[in-house]
Amino acid sequence: MKAIRVPSYFIVQLYNNIFNKLFKIIKKKLLHLIPQKIIMLQRIQTVYIILAALCSGVISFLLPLWTNANESYYAIDSIEYFSLFMASTVLAVVAVFQFKSRQTQFVVCRLNIILNLILLGLFVYRLLNLPGALEHAEKGIGLILPVISIVLLVLANKAIKKDEALVKSVDRLR
Repeated sequence: MKAIRVPSYFIVQLYNNIFNKLFKIIKKKLLHLIPQKIIMLQRIQTVYIILAALCSGVISFLLPLWTNANESYYAIDSIEYFSLFMASTVLAVVAVFQFKSRQTQFVVCRLNIILNLILLGLFVYRLLNLPGALEHAEKGIGLILPVISIVLLVLANKAIKKDEALVKSVDRLR
């Protein structure tokens, strides 16, 4: 008895049909279980704010701020840098969950920008004004993290303003 060979095209089509039907069933049955907060993570300002939170909360503890005599200093080594980075992360997380109130989200992002400017100012003070800081210190990549965070938060504020303008223009048309 000879086996019937089914072309691979038909197998791929069969798998696609099964996958599409399964996806539709899952979407229909489970979409109402997904909270609104998770659905709102698709907005671009939320992505910018999450990236700023990752920059302040995760990457700042992985990259060295500076190196003295073969010893690297991280944000966790100093209480003031640690507390400022953590405060920046907390403000970013609070801003993510303020998606229903765009004005509050805008204000929280502005406060986070100010906090990152203070952190950047402390870095500049530490590297330029303290005696012996420039001769013996090798600057690390972690020093530019507040700048990256500021840029991301400014982009998020621009997107929030754009959303607010869109909502106001739609309200005018009603």
